[in-house]
Amino acid sequence: MTFRRSAPVALIVASAIVILTLTFVSNKLFSGLTDSVEQGQYQLMQSILTSSLDGAAERALARADIVADLDITREAVAAKDHDKLLALFGEMYAVQRDRHGVSQSQFHLPPATSLLRLQAPTNFGDDLTRSRPMVVAVNRDHQPRKGFAIARSGPAIFGIAPIHDKAGAHIGSFEFGVDFGPVLDQLKATYGLDATLYVEEKPLRDIAKGIDPSIYSDQNRVSHFIRYHTTNAVLMKSLIGDADLAGVSQPVRYARDADGIPYGVLLVPLRNGAGESLGVIALTRDFSPSRAAASQSFVWQIAAAIFGIVLMAGAIIIVIRGFLLRPLSIVTERLRAEAGGAEPAEDTDKFCKEIRDLAELQGTVKPGHGE
Repeated sequence: MTFRRSAPVALIVASAIVILTLTFVSNKLFSGLTDSVEQGQYQLMQSILTSSLDGAAERALARADIVADLDITREAVAAKDHDKLLALFGEMYAVQRDRHGVSQSQFHLPPATSLLRLQAPTNFGDDLTRSRPMVVAVNRDHQPRKGFAIARSGPAIFGIAPIHDKAGAHIGSFEFGVDFGPVLDQLKATYGLDATLYVEEKPLRDIAKGIDPSIYSDQNRVSHFIRYHTTNAVLMKSLIGDADLAGVSQPVRYARDADGIPYGVLLVPLRNGAGESLGVIALTRDFSPSRAAASQSFVWQIAAAIFGIVLMAGAIIIVIRGFLLRPLSIVTERLRAEAGGAEPAEDTDKFCKEIRDLAELQGTVKPGHGE
């Protein structure tokens, strides 16, 4: 073992260990930052969904309140005049359906009997007690309500307003139901979020007698859910399987690749006013930007580590061999030369002060000096 070889190797290895350790810690910190960014994306997705659904429910209730407060509405409901209500509001419903995504609109008599479905005027008089707990609650408490439900015409976001006669007595209720489809399509158009509504098949079959039977195709069946509406069926099928939807009782977050692209997936359970599960809404967003930034960061960190190791190795070799070992070698040659009776040939002015002092002192300790 020689100092010329072992010392630089030891210092280079120590420097490499320090640089690689710092690189590892830096990579962990950046990975944590990337994960934090993606968790923020999940939270943002959930906030956007909640805000959109709440907004649709609020708009449905606002429209229902306007109709319920009209004197002509009160008079017709008090008289249980089905035909008059259809004549008064049939055209209004068509406008709401075509322009604002309203898919259902219905008048009820207490406790929960259909008086008129504007979207299906020939179907009325049935008892909604089992299928529509929010209608029962409005006619029991005489207070407006909003939320999700499966009705005869399918799942929707409802706003239900109580109707009182001119004397203030409760006589029924009126609802607007906004289809989920336009709401989810708006998420795609505005925020770039692909979305899918999965509805539990059993209550859908039991309650929604008026929907298109073709919705129950095997292609739309995922676990015990029916894919009722989606903005991208191919993508959602590759990201969400039977096992993913089973047992979703709280919001679920995960990341999965589809066609080589990383996506963040958010599954949010959907419940009616009574807390009963109706299905799941799934949202997904492309996570390529955050993952690409993490990959690029890792490459740059490795490149910086390699550059640092090479730079440190060069510096160590230059300092030890150039500034330390070379002057010592010259001093040794001078000692040999003087021991052999020759005069030192190389000037020591270019040495560092410590080595120059040593070179100058070597003449004072030669045999016979000072006698």
